[in-house]
This record gives sequence, structure tokens and C-alpha cells, in this order.
Amino acid sequence: MNILIVAATQFEVQPLLDFLEIKHSHVGLHHSEKVFDNKQIQVLITGVGMVNTAYMMGKFSNNLYDLILNAGVGGAFDKTLEIGQLVEVTEDTLSELGAEDGDNFITYDQLHLGGTHIYNAYTNDEYLKINNLKKVKGITANTVHGNNASIEKIKNRHHPDVESMEGAAFLASCGHAKHYTQIRAISNYVEKRDKSKWNMPIAIKNLNEFLIDFIEKI
Repeated sequence: MNILIVAATQFEVQPLLDFLEIKHSHVGLHHSEKVFDNKQIQVLITGVGMVNTAYMMGKFSNNLYDLILNAGVGGAFDKTLEIGQLVEVTEDTLSELGAEDGDNFITYDQLHLGGTHIYNAYTNDEYLKINNLKKVKGITANTVHGNNASIEKIKNRHHPDVESMEGAAFLASCGHAKHYTQIRAISNYVEKRDKSKWNMPIAIKNLNEFLIDFIEKI
């Protein structure tokens, strides 16, 4: 089984990199030095944002993988989600793709230009550990939301549960893979920016424990 794990930054998956005995984890594709009976594990560090993600996926993910996982932290609009909770983002939208018309925003589908701005994950019942995660809807933005007025607008427009800077670009790049999905650990709520309320350590801990357990048991 060939598995690719995609992350924007090294620090989000550093415990996983240590487990896989990947020592030089700069941006790019890295092969695990750890020996598994029936698994080949690779980790792709893309850099932050949808452009970096799309470029690096196009450059390095041409092999036929059985499963590609996008793993990282993210912010939650849905405050019933707990800080540190893991979710599977099964639908993700390029929320900024569209046009302004005065005070109105025209979403991409309303422009009738062809293609899509909404992308979906694809896994099956083989991956029970992933399927047990709460399924949520995400948006992908170049500018993460931290203004109350823009937060309310995006909530009314797309009704997202979570947001990231990479997710939709990742899903858009996975058409050649057998199975692919996005796993996020909630590090903060989407609100006026106040990093004192964030809990990055617990999000990273929970994310990496999940990934390591998944790799060991699949």
C-alpha cells in the first residue's frame, strides 16, 4: 500500500516525521526510513496556501497512491466542535473565487464559466478510523477570517464548519488517486484574531497521534 501524507508545514506533523524517521523535512517529498511489512509511506511538505499546495501536488503526486491524506490544523466556525477535535473535511470550497458586483458577491457557479469551486473527498469503508471522524464542510481562503463582518458574510454565503488555507486545492489535485481526504485538528475558533485562545499544541498532538495510530493499524 502506497500512502502519501500532505502537510503545509513541518511543525504540524513533526511527531509523525519523527515516527517515520524522516530527518530532513524541508519543503518537498520525503520517503520514510521506517520499514513496514506492506506499506510505503511518503510525506509531502507543500508550504502554506493553496498555490503552494497545488504546485507541489502537481510536481510530486504523480505516482499512483492508494491513499492521500491532507493533514493539518484549522479554524472552526462551528463552536460545537471542540479545540483539539479531529474532523474529516469531506467537502471544501474555494470561498474567494467569484466576482464582486457592488456590495454583492457573485459565487463562481453563478458566473457560469465552467469547472467548479467545490471539491469533495473520496474514501470507502476500508478506512474505518477515518470514517469514524465527524464529517464537516470546509472553505479554503488566502486570508483567514478575523473580522466579525467578513465572518458573518462568509457564514451566510457558504455555511462552513471549518477553514484552512490549503484544503480545496489539495482535493482538486487528487483526481488520480484511489482514495483521498482531508483531516484537520481544530486549533482555534474563527473569530477576531486572539492567539491567546488558540491551542496549537493539543491540536498537533491529537493530529499526529491519530496519524501514527492509523499508519500502524491499517
